[in-house]
Amino acid sequence: MKDARKLAALGRLSQMRLDAELARLRAAARAREASLAALEALKAPDESPGDLSPVAAGLAQLSYRRWAEARRAEINVTLARQTAEWAEARDRAALAFGRTQSLDGLAMKLKKAQKRQD
Repeated sequence: MKDARKLAALGRLSQMRLDAELARLRAAARAREASLAALEALKAPDESPGDLSPVAAGLAQLSYRRWAEARRAEINVTLARQTAEWAEARDRAALAFGRTQSLDGLAMKLKKAQKRQD
């Protein structure tokens, strides 16, 4: 009986850990998705304002491209870090899930063994 209580307590702790790791994974995924969306939003607009001269429109487009490239570089650095954090969070969540499943399996075996003894 004492073993069953200890195993149940470990199971609850394991589930809490899994919940925390899954929350971290979701947060990392959201941050990564935001950076990917920011990269997508930087695509050059197809239209140039109609009230600008061709030279002014070309200069505006060139300025935008320069700014967008600098911004893309910043976002890519952030995205690389976020992807590494996401991968680590995924691995930690997988490990926590495996531990929880193992403890659940042990609890089931213990229940079966106790039923046989009764």
